[in-house]
Amino acid sequence: MGTAPLTTAFDRAGEALAADHRLNPLTRKAYQASWARFRRYLDESDVVTTEAIDDRCLRRFLAQLSRDDQSPRSIARHVSALKRLLRFWQRLEIPFAADPLLLKAPRAPRRLPDAPDIETVTRLLEDTPATRADSQASPATREKDAIRAARDHCLFEWLYGSGLRLAELVALDITDIDLAAGQARVTGKRDKTRIVPVGREAARAMRDWLSHRRAWDRHGTPAVFISDRGRRLSARSVQLRLNRASRRAGLDAPLHPHQLRHAFATHVLESSGDLRAVQEMLGHESLTTTQIYTHLDFQHLMSVYERAHPRAARRDDHAEPPADDQG
Repeated sequence: MGTAPLTTAFDRAGEALAADHRLNPLTRKAYQASWARFRRYLDESDVVTTEAIDDRCLRRFLAQLSRDDQSPRSIARHVSALKRLLRFWQRLEIPFAADPLLLKAPRAPRRLPDAPDIETVTRLLEDTPATRADSQASPATREKDAIRAARDHCLFEWLYGSGLRLAELVALDITDIDLAAGQARVTGKRDKTRIVPVGREAARAMRDWLSHRRAWDRHGTPAVFISDRGRRLSARSVQLRLNRASRRAGLDAPLHPHQLRHAFATHVLESSGDLRAVQEMLGHESLTTTQIYTHLDFQHLMSVYERAHPRAARRDDHAEPPADDQG
C-alpha cells in the first residue's frame, strides 16, 4: 500500500458511503458532515496524507471538539462517523496509522426522554384545522388544505400511536400496512424490520388519509405519506408540519417528532408496566435502552403501590389512634 493523499482518500470513502444503500439518508448526511469537519481539522493541522493520521491525531481532534463546546453526545456521533471512515479506508486498502479499536467516545450522561404528557398530546391530536378553514378561499385551496390536514393528522397519530421513529414513518410504503390485521411492517435501524400494532385512532386516521391521498398520487409512488407534488414526504417536512401544528394548538412549546415516540413509550409503560413489550414495539436491541422510560413520576408510582400492595393502603389521617392497653 502506498501513500494516499487526503483528497483521494476522502473521495473514495465518499463513494463507498453513497453506495451503501442500507444506511438511513439522515445518517449518511451526518457522516458526511463529520467527515468534512475532520478534513478541515486535518488541513488546519497540515496533515496531507492518511499515513499521518495516528491515534494521537484522532485524540487531538476529539479534544478540539470538546474545546468547541461540543456535547459528549455530539462527540460520540463524530466518533461513530470516524470509525465508519476508517473501516472504509481499511476495505479500500488506504493506509493510516491509527487503531480504530482505540477510538472511544466519551460517556454521555443519560438524559430522561422529554415526553409530553397525555393532555398535551391530546390537545395536538384533537386540534382540527378544518374547523378554522378560510371561508373566503377558493374551492381548490380548501380542498388542498383538507387533504393536507388529513395527512398531517395521520402523521401525528402514527408517531404517537405506534411509536415510530421519524425515518421509519417517512419510509413507510403502502404495502407495509395491514389495517385489517391492525399492524404495520416497519424498517428500523440497520435495516431491521419489525411488526408494530396499529391502534383504533391511528387506523381511522390512515383510512381517512388514504381516501384523500389519491388526489396527490400522480406518479404511482409506493410511499404512504406524500407531498402535494406526489413525492415521498421528507423528514424535514414532517418536523415543520408538527412545529406548525403545535403552535396552532396553543402548546407551550413546539413538539419534535421524537417526543411523540417518547410519549408513546412512556404512556404505554405507565399503563402496562411491560418493559419487554415496549422494547419490542420500539425496536430497541437492548432492554437497557428501553429502561430509560421507567421514569414514572412519584405520584403514579405511589398510586400503583397503594392499589397493589396489601399493606400499603394509607390509614385515614383523621382516625383516632387505638386506645392504650390498660389491662
